[in-house]
Amino acid sequence: MDPRAWPTLDPELVGLVELLPDLSDTLDDVPGARELLAGLIPSVPPQGEDGLEISDVQLRESRMRVYRPREAAGDLPAVLHIHGGGFVLGSVDIDHPQAVAMALRLGAVVGSVDYRLAPEHPHPAAVEDCYEALVHLAGLDGVDRDRIAVHGQSAGGALAAATALLARDRHGPRLCFQVLEIPVLDDRLTTPSMTTHVATPLWSRPQAEASWRHYLGDREADQYAAPARATDLTGLPAAYVLTCELDPLRDEGIDYAARLLAAGVSVELHSFPGAFHGTALAQGSAIAGRMEDERLGALDRAFAATVRP
Repeated sequence: MDPRAWPTLDPELVGLVELLPDLSDTLDDVPGARELLAGLIPSVPPQGEDGLEISDVQLRESRMRVYRPREAAGDLPAVLHIHGGGFVLGSVDIDHPQAVAMALRLGAVVGSVDYRLAPEHPHPAAVEDCYEALVHLAGLDGVDRDRIAVHGQSAGGALAAATALLARDRHGPRLCFQVLEIPVLDDRLTTPSMTTHVATPLWSRPQAEASWRHYLGDREADQYAAPARATDLTGLPAAYVLTCELDPLRDEGIDYAARLLAAGVSVELHSFPGAFHGTALAQGSAIAGRMEDERLGALDRAFAATVRP
């Protein structure tokens, strides 16, 4: 892609954008996209993996991989991690390094959920899998039930927000925090950023359209599919919301954060200038490092604020 199309692009990201192909039609061939993504699964264990106890838990229709620091004692905070992938791609194997790093840095139990993917399993399969994983995580021995958070990226951000709504509405596990990173939230695709950023790096309007088509099938979106449709955001956990300037999803994340604030929910919002959807993949860049430090720091602060006396 030609980085000159985005004059405000962070200089550190120019080289990466030059290497990226136009991925606008990626989700027109879901099996091919899955095969391509499977080739990115790391072949060597991530650094620090041996410091964790790792186990796979079979749920009713999905599975969850649980990570717990080996040397930790007592009840630990917990994070339900929900991977991205436009509702049709991704897995716990692809997100394994990220889950390892999160568990080690936070000293927390991390549950990474391998939810069912669309189009084979349209809404509400994925969010029901995530909610079931949350209930299971909250019931594990060694988990502090007062310090449970949900964390999702991209489509995982939609599922994280929806899981928080379900936990509130079903009187389920009480979440102390939610991290919504570059979140998908609104199937209506009418925000200024969605209508402006038709062909941006890694995520574009055509991909968003295909993603929602696969995810919804023949259903109408409700608030548990597209959290931006929720009319009542009161009683939800505090949030950290991360958006990127050059991302079609930017404005739906900002709008949701503003609505959470209006509903009395404490929110930290950061829209990163010069960044595009998936900038966190630019490992070694200053901006990707800031993104990781901020979202993990927000979780760390939330856990510290809810420690029982």
